Parts: sequence; C-alpha cells; structure tokens
Amino acid sequence: MSGNPINDRRTRRRQETRSEIVAAAQEIVRERGLAALSMRDLGERVGMRGQSIYSYFASKNEIYDALFLDGYQEFIAWMDAATSDPELADDPTQTARVMAHTYVEFCTTEPVRYQLLFQRTIPGFEPSSQSYDVAVQALDRAREQLARLGAHDPEVVDLWTAVLTGLAAQQISNDPGGDRWKRLVDRAVDMLLASTPTDTRIEKP
Repeated sequence: MSGNPINDRRTRRRQETRSEIVAAAQEIVRERGLAALSMRDLGERVGMRGQSIYSYFASKNEIYDALFLDGYQEFIAWMDAATSDPELADDPTQTARVMAHTYVEFCTTEPVRYQLLFQRTIPGFEPSSQSYDVAVQALDRAREQLARLGAHDPEVVDLWTAVLTGLAAQQISNDPGGDRWKRLVDRAVDMLLASTPTDTRIEKP
C-alpha cells in the first residue's frame, strides 16, 4: 500500500529545504569561518526570515551537525576514490601512503571543513550519534589499513593521526595554498612505518 502522496510531497519539500539550508550554511562558513554562521544571514541566503530556519533545525548546532555529517561522508568518498585502484589491493604500504596523502589533501583543500571535522573549534558543539557513527566508520577504515601493516596497537593509530593532522595544520596555518608540509607526507609515512615493530610488519611479497 502506497503512502499518502500529499505527505510524501511535504516530506520531500521539507528535505529539499533542509538541504538548501545546509548548502547555504556551507557557503557562509567557507567564506567567513565557522564562528560567522548566524541564523539571520542564513535566512537571507535562502530567502526566508532567520526565525523560520528554526522550523527546519532546532538550533545552530543542528546545522553544524549536518555539516559535520556531510563532511565525513565526503571524507569517506575521497578515501574510497583514492584507494579504488585494484593494484593497491596487494600493497598495504602503498595504500597507506595514498591514504596519508589523501587525508592531508582533504584537510588542506577546505580548512574550515578540517576545523569542523578534526578540531574542537565550536564551543559546546557535539556531533549527534548518527553523525559521530560516520566519523567512527572513517577511523575504523584507517585502523583496518594499519592492521594490514601489522599495526594493531591503538597507540600506533593515535601516532599516525597525530602526525598527519599536524602536517595538515602546519600547511593550513603557515603555508596556505602552498605545499611546504604536504611535501613531507612520504617522509612522515616512512618514519611511521619504521616505528611499527618489524616482527609484525606485513611486507609485500
């Protein structure tokens, strides 16, 4: 039995409006920074009163949450695209290098998105369980890749994320638009691989 066509249309229009609001919010924070997001400016961007935004999002943090979810979905898509080459399937070391480069490139391409996903930039904001689950999925993929290299210690995962995030932060802060720190990714990966105990490393045949 099919649903009510009127309700279906209303639901679809509501979702389209929510998507429009999120897209406008993304434009604003990209132009002005995360802290510059306001309901009034957002309402003007989508052609409605600022108070009307609350009919679609209960708070500004809900909008940040939608941006957080979209950002991590984009991140997973970037990683999937970067590691889809069949030649990488039997080469965990090269896959790790590709993932490292992709991570740093993703962070530096849109610094505001990097701040939202990987730093605690917004006071009082905590992602919803739904959005956080997607973030965990992204981290689990990194854990799985490091496990292929023989790195099962959680501290090794922490070290990888700290080093790569540090490179991204330095690039964004001190050489925006350049490649001073991005050039160091391969050296950082080699250093991190060397720190993995040799008796547990999985070498390419």
